[in-house]
Amino acid sequence: MTGLDPHLRSDLIDTAHALADAARAAVLPYFRQAGLKAENKLASGFDPVTEADRAAEAAMRDILAIRRPADAILGEEMGRSAGTSGLTWVLDPIDGTRAFISGAPTWGVLIAVSNAAGPLLGIVDQPYIGERFIGGLGLAETTGPAGRRALRSRDCADLASATLFTTFPEVGTPAERAGFEAVAARVRLVRYGMDCYAYALIAAGQADLVIEAGLNAYDIQGPIGVIEAAGGVVTDWQGGPAHHGGRALAAGDPAVHAAALEILSQVP
Repeated sequence: MTGLDPHLRSDLIDTAHALADAARAAVLPYFRQAGLKAENKLASGFDPVTEADRAAEAAMRDILAIRRPADAILGEEMGRSAGTSGLTWVLDPIDGTRAFISGAPTWGVLIAVSNAAGPLLGIVDQPYIGERFIGGLGLAETTGPAGRRALRSRDCADLASATLFTTFPEVGTPAERAGFEAVAARVRLVRYGMDCYAYALIAAGQADLVIEAGLNAYDIQGPIGVIEAAGGVVTDWQGGPAHHGGRALAAGDPAVHAAALEILSQVP
């Protein structure tokens, strides 16, 4: 957002951190605790939700009601709330609930604040490890056990040198899976099941590509803010905007993004 008022910029950044702090406090008491129950949101298949998901989103919404009452909200568990400011907070209280209920620390809290053109600021927060990745509005940094560091995606000019992540081996439809596998056959290393943490690793310069399909806006907007601020690229499989969800191709280097896009753009 060119020419953003400095006071608004500061307030958006401070609010985003406050949301991430509140979500941490709400969700950590549930992680790796015996007796945590997961409900299935699907009639066919398995899409779990827990009390922790709902508690974290409620905590974030409570803060927005006080600090940014004119902004709209889109949350995974509680849907849409209208606003009048032109800004929308996009919230995924636990991205990777399957990992969460399995005790694996690859889940995270995703936060973005967006306008009509897409995310202005994104956060990927991993409460258990204590890592937070934030990008946008002039920021690109991570804080955690190693202290505060700048985020910068790494150079990777060709697929043969790339590390590729996706959450589910099946990726999406049979055609989408075939597209993923065509890219996977050309990279150096493929890893699965990292949820939102894979996107954070791109921004941190530890990985090169994430390819996914079937996403919702709240799955991808936080990562978009972080990766783009770190010098990476996130688009759909046709090279267009990805912030509405669907198919996503995230890369740390524009050259390796272009190489993967050449393959994925052929998927019907």
